[in-house]
Amino acid sequence: MQREHLADLTAFIAVADEGSFTRAAAKLGSSQSALSHTIRRLESRLGVRLLSRTTRAVSPTEAGERLLATLRPAMHEIAMGLATVSELRDKPEGTVRLTASEHAANSVIWPALRKFLPLYPDINVELNIDSGFVDIVSERFDAGVRLGESIARDMIAVRIGPHARLVPVASPDYVARRGVPETPHDLAGHQCINLRFRSRGNIYAWEFEKDGRELNVRVDGQLTFDSMAMILQAALDGAGIAMMMDTYARPHIESGALVPLLDEWCQPFSGYHLYYPSRRQPSAAFRLLVDALRYRGD
Repeated sequence: MQREHLADLTAFIAVADEGSFTRAAAKLGSSQSALSHTIRRLESRLGVRLLSRTTRAVSPTEAGERLLATLRPAMHEIAMGLATVSELRDKPEGTVRLTASEHAANSVIWPALRKFLPLYPDINVELNIDSGFVDIVSERFDAGVRLGESIARDMIAVRIGPHARLVPVASPDYVARRGVPETPHDLAGHQCINLRFRSRGNIYAWEFEKDGRELNVRVDGQLTFDSMAMILQAALDGAGIAMMMDTYARPHIESGALVPLLDEWCQPFSGYHLYYPSRRQPSAAFRLLVDALRYRGD
């Protein structure tokens, strides 16, 4: 049904209910002449007269009564559906779908959800774990979580975590056997553990910066994983050098199970952000979750 056809039917119901073009026009915020034209157009399109007009009143014809009997229940269902959708804007309930990397899910999202969900039992959260980049619009996610510097400019971005830092790490056993790389270029002579993004299929190039000089290094090695948990385990077992978030590696560095490398080449950068397309009327559930995830540190 075209939009103008629905408007014509709405006008017909208003005139029939009010029994007057004048009162119906006032109710609809229209002029009497425009409303008369709308009804004539509807009758012409249907090829049948819907309203009987006298100097004192307007009433439905037999065809009009039959049409009203069909339209009123349908319009009621439409109104109920619109009311239900409007309630979702103000009532905190429904499902919010997010996509994030494994590290972001563990370090930022879950700590917030653990406090948030008991407060709002009618809100459900579905979390998709993916280290690559996801088209949240086509995949029908409400929002995604990625590092701030990698978010498209046409997205709204909300900071949800502190600044981040990537560091190469290796086990003490590996360092004892293979030595310590002095510069990123020295990684060419080492066994490095690669990360392949699941969605895009490409391998991550290790990023370094020192004194304003940026380097992207393609490393090589026997192992490639699409899971940071497997990369961490391989590094702990002495299989090679791994690049990972310092917050992910820190407990193992502090315990002595891993050794940080090339520290002066590892500069902090923009941390995790929640990103989503511009929306004029987000649901109450989405607004509350965004606020719960929002980073309030320094």
